[in-house]
Parts: sequence; C-alpha cells; structure tokens
Amino acid sequence: MKILMITDLYPVKDDEIKTPKTLYNFVKSWELQGHKVDVIKPNFILNSFIRKKPFYKTGWYGNVYNVNYFTPFWFNIKNKLKDINFEGYDRIFAHMPSGEIFALHLGVDFVAGVHSSDFEVLTSPIYRFYFKHELEKAHKKATHIACRSYALRDKFIKTYPMYIGKTITALSGVDIDNKNSTNIKQKPRYMDGIKSDYKRVLTCANLIKRKNVDKLIEACKNIEGIQLTVIGDGVEKNKLMKMSSDVVFLGQLTQDRVFERMRASDIFVLPSVNETFGLVYLEAMACGCVTIGIKGEGIDGIIEDGVNGFLCEVDELENKLREVIARDDLKEIAQRAVETANKYTNETCAKSYLDGASC
Repeated sequence: MKILMITDLYPVKDDEIKTPKTLYNFVKSWELQGHKVDVIKPNFILNSFIRKKPFYKTGWYGNVYNVNYFTPFWFNIKNKLKDINFEGYDRIFAHMPSGEIFALHLGVDFVAGVHSSDFEVLTSPIYRFYFKHELEKAHKKATHIACRSYALRDKFIKTYPMYIGKTITALSGVDIDNKNSTNIKQKPRYMDGIKSDYKRVLTCANLIKRKNVDKLIEACKNIEGIQLTVIGDGVEKNKLMKMSSDVVFLGQLTQDRVFERMRASDIFVLPSVNETFGLVYLEAMACGCVTIGIKGEGIDGIIEDGVNGFLCEVDELENKLREVIARDDLKEIAQRAVETANKYTNETCAKSYLDGASC
C-alpha cells in the first residue's frame, strides 16, 4: 500500500529532539510492515517562527516534503506540489488542524487525525475566524475521523454526535526492552541520594504550565517517605526548582536514560491536562512503574483506576498519592501495567490504525 501522511507535527530530520515522534512512529511502523510512506509537512511560516520551530526550505528531505506558506493555505496550495500525484496514494492521513485543513484544500479523500489541539481551534474565540470553520469542513469531508485517545474520542463524539459512525481511535504504541521490568520484584533499587526504603516518585515532562508539575511538587512536600525526581526542561524550570530543595531535577535526558530512571522508580505521576494521549505514561507502565494519570485525559481508558494504575483529578493528587503508597498490592498493579503496555506496541497500534481507516 502507498500511504501519505500530512502533518506539521513531524521531524524533517531524525535528530529533531523537540519534535514529538508519535506520528513518526506510525510512519516507521507502516514502512516496517512493507508499505511505502511519504510525508508532506505543510509549514505556515508565521506559526513556525512564533513556536520557534526549526526552519527548512521547501523541498524533499528523504521521504518528507517540507512546504512553506506565508498565508494559512488561502490560495492554490497545489502550486508548490506539482510533482506529487495524489491519486497514486491508497490512503491519506492528515493530522493536526493545519494538516486537516491542508488536506481539505487539496480536495482528496483523507482520514482526519484529531488531537487535543483540534479542540483548541474549535472552541477558542481567537480561531473563530477562518480556522474553526475550515476545520469543521475538514471533519465533514473526511472519510474517517481518528481520535488519538479513548477520552478524546468520547469528547469529540459528545461535541459532534453526527460523526459517531466514522469516528475511530488511533492510539500510540511503545517499544521498550522489558527484560529488566517484567519481573517487578527485581526492579533495581538505586537512585542518586535516595534512601532505599523511600518510595521513588518520578515525573518526566516539558516543564510548561499545563503539565502541572508544580501541583505534584506541592503534593509531595506534605508526604513523608517519598522522593520526587523531575526529568525535563522548559520555561517553568527555575520557578519549580525554587519550590522545594528536596526535589531532584535531572534536566533533559536521552530516551535510554529516561527508561533507566523509570525502571528504577516505584511511582510515575504526570498531572498534565489537555493531553492528546501521553505516550510517557505508557512508557512508564512498560518500565514497571505504578502510574498515576488524570481523569478524562489521554491515558484514561488505558489506565483503569486501581487495576493497572490510578486516575485522579489534579486537585486530588496528594490524597491519591497517600492512597497509593499505603497499598500492599503495588507489585501486582505494576505487573498489570507492564502487561497492558505490552499490548500497545508501535507495530500493533499502527496496524490497528490502518485497519480501522480501511473499513
């Protein structure tokens, strides 16, 4: 099968560490399954500069075609795509609002991949002119609407019940070598400067406001016998470091070192809101962490509260942490977390997405 992915959420080059690789993982998995995949990355230049994204000239970079526009696709966008035969693709996927609107203007059949940013465009007054209307037209035109989590699908159908018949889920997968985490009883007991009898709590995030790491720090400050470690960097870091001298800040780490820290931790918590899916939760589960997420966010539906992890509201964090560390079945919950994560591999999720978009 020949597949086209249209999205601005894609690394032009593999070494772009700040560009999420969730859609990249779909593409690579489809390629491993024998499909031919190309990517168009439509770049609205003003938005690129505002968000401080890497800038590339229009052209092919391997199988990725980066195409720059000064206006948000108001004119004939095909003028810069003359060498691309869209009728030659068996399936076209368009993700993120810019990708969906771009596909709409191409006049092709496509699958619309819905992220949390779609709801920002659909509900925020600043997008009322042009973008909201165009995105709603894209959803109407799409052959399928692929929501990136169970929680997002429920939210989308509640808002647009007329599309229930063509709405599917497109979950992300994770591939981690679990040889150190499948036997939870043998999780390594180490972490810099942490007592061996302490519960080791970990979070990993881009340190921005909506990740609510400040709420986690406040919750941990009031609980004896736990040590919080924070992986990540961002505009909130200096403020967060001033909140408590007991928190260990490691900065941004390579993926392998993140997994190493996850394997060495007991509990993973990320009280993030407006989260499309939250692949980091699934990674923590795969590494044997008892994982706490937020109700109604992307990981809700993968985590079942009290079964393979825990869910709570942001303002319930302290009480939930107290409840979790007092339980005597955490090893069993962590083992079920590993078993759950093993069902959501990149290969399995990519195949499920492609199959769902074919029915």
